[in-house]
Amino acid sequence: MASHLDLEEQEQLDAVKHFWKRYGNVIVSVLIAVLACFSAWNGWNWWQRDQAAKAGAMFDELERAAQANDAEKAGRIFGDLKDRYARTSFAQQGGLLNARVQAEAGQTDAAKAALTWVGANAPETEYQTIAKLRLAGMFLDAKQYDDALKQLDSATAEGFEALAEDRRGDVLLAQGKTDDAKAAYKKAWLAMNPKIEYRRLIEAKLTSMGSPPEAAASTEAANAASAGASK
Repeated sequence: MASHLDLEEQEQLDAVKHFWKRYGNVIVSVLIAVLACFSAWNGWNWWQRDQAAKAGAMFDELERAAQANDAEKAGRIFGDLKDRYARTSFAQQGGLLNARVQAEAGQTDAAKAALTWVGANAPETEYQTIAKLRLAGMFLDAKQYDDALKQLDSATAEGFEALAEDRRGDVLLAQGKTDDAKAAYKKAWLAMNPKIEYRRLIEAKLTSMGSPPEAAASTEAANAASAGASK
């Protein structure tokens, strides 16, 4: 009985040895790859947290410079922030904040440069669109209408359609294209949530141009009803 068990155990051992000889290297390679991926994932998470913490500390410095209206210091900090931590949200926020500080200090070119950087480099389209809307406003103030419209054409983040069309209306109106401006304002009014107070400003623009949106909507509804009744 014992010899039978010994023989069976020996056969199992031989089978294990054969299996390991054939597949051992593959198994070890897979285990090494899995452990390496796990280690890399942990390392990547640590690196991201470390980058975010350092970028956050630098953004705090930028905020303090902004509160002190120190445009020179704000510009210097933002330069370091975008050079070292360009892919963090703090860099995008820093660009928008620095642009405001520079604009308030009369440093128009520096403000435009900061907004241009955010518009071109922000990972999130929302930050890109905010930067482009502000940049379009600066181009509008400088009467650089074509440049303003180019910014608006690429300001495409979801949820910003109304603001983009409203700004487009401002640019078109400044160009003397009244009908096109009305069309843009109407799009903005329709796209804007009725609960948002800013919608009333868009409505005021349309009303001042002799095209109150509520009246236009009522006329369109009446025309649609009349057309339906005549069929």
